Amino acid sequence: MEIKNDSSSTSGFTLLGISSNPHLQKPLFAIFLIMYLVTIVGNILIILAIHSDSRLHTPMYFFLSNLSFMDICFTTVIVPKMLVNFLSDTKSISYVGCLIQMYFFMAFGNTDSYLLASMAIDRLVAICNPLHYDVVMNPRRCLLMLLVSCTISHLHSMLRVLLMSQLSFCASHVVKHFFCDTKPVLKLSCSDTSSSQTVVMTETLAVIATPFLCILFSYLRIIITVLRIPSAAGKWKAFSTCGSHLTVVVLFYGSAIYVYSRPLSIYSGVKDRAATLMYTVVTPMLNPFIYSLRNKDMKKSMRKLRFRIHS
Repeated sequence: MEIKNDSSSTSGFTLLGISSNPHLQKPLFAIFLIMYLVTIVGNILIILAIHSDSRLHTPMYFFLSNLSFMDICFTTVIVPKMLVNFLSDTKSISYVGCLIQMYFFMAFGNTDSYLLASMAIDRLVAICNPLHYDVVMNPRRCLLMLLVSCTISHLHSMLRVLLMSQLSFCASHVVKHFFCDTKPVLKLSCSDTSSSQTVVMTETLAVIATPFLCILFSYLRIIITVLRIPSAAGKWKAFSTCGSHLTVVVLFYGSAIYVYSRPLSIYSGVKDRAATLMYTVVTPMLNPFIYSLRNKDMKKSMRKLRFRIHS
C-alpha cells in the first residue's frame, strides 16, 4: 500500500478517547477492562458449549458460534488499545496502526452484520419452510454463507482503507474518537474528501443496508407465516425461537445505523462515541447473556459445560 503523506506516517494520530478528564481515566480503565473480560469469557463459553454438545450442531448454532468468535475479534481490535490509552499520557497510534485497526474493525463488524442476516435466513426457513429445512440449510450451504460473509466484509474493508491511504493529513492529528473510525479520521484530512465521502457513504449504506434489508424481509415473512398459525401456543413457540436474535439485531443495528447513515457534515463526536460504544463494546458483551438466558438448549449446554469444567 502506497502512503502519500509522510508526515502522517511518521507522526501518526492521537486518539482523544471517551473522555479527556484525567480523573476519569483509571475508573474508565477498570470499567472497560471488566466489560472486555466478560465479553471474552462469555463468548468463549458460548463457543465451547455449542461445540461440546452434539444437539447444538445445527445451522442456527453454527452461525451463533461464529458470531461469538467474530465478537471476540471485533472487540479485541478496539478495546486493548483503548485500555492502554486510559493509562497513557500520549494516547498515540501510528498512521499504519490506524489503518490496520480501521481495516479489521470494519472487516469483523461487517461480518457480524452478515452473520446476523444469515441467522435471520435460518429462522425464515425453519418457520416458513420446515419440511425442507435440512435440505436448504445443509452444512455446505451454511459454510458457503459464512465464507461469502467474510469475503464481502474484507473486500469492503480493503476498499475503504485504500481510499483512506490516499488522503493527506496536514492539520490536527487528534482523532475525536476512541479508535480509528472512518468519519473522525476523514474530518482531519486537508485533501478534497468530497469524492471519498460519496464513495464511503454509498458503499457503507450498501454494505449495511443489504444484510439489514435481508433481516427485515425475513422477519416480515416470518410474521406473516406465524399469524396464520391458529393456536396462540403455536404462535408463541414460533416467535420465541426468534426472540434472542431479534434483540441482538435491534441493539447492533440501532446504534450502527445512527452512526453511519448520517453525512460527515453533521458528525457529532460525543453522540457518535456513545452510539459506537453500544455496538462495539456493549452488544458483544450482552450477546452471550441474551442467547444463554433466553434459550433452553443453551442453558442445558451451559450447565453441562460447567459440570465438565468442575468435574
